[in-house]
Amino acid sequence: MAKMRGAIVVNTERCKGCSLCVVACPQDVIALAPKKVNVHGYPYVEAVLAEKCTGCASCGIVCPDGCITVYRKRVEE
Repeated sequence: MAKMRGAIVVNTERCKGCSLCVVACPQDVIALAPKKVNVHGYPYVEAVLAEKCTGCASCGIVCPDGCITVYRKRVEE
């Protein structure tokens, strides 16, 4: 049986840490990186529970700076 999985890639150098994607994610996959900032001094988001990502793309849709790319892949179980 095949199941869809997602994977997100965050452009951490462009992320401003607004957390809109964190709120939008129904699976709680992403969170602000604790005590990490990018070259511009902003905290950024990262996938903390990547295996739970379903590829719904809610995070990428709400990102005002287009920092998140979402991929979907089929995995066999």
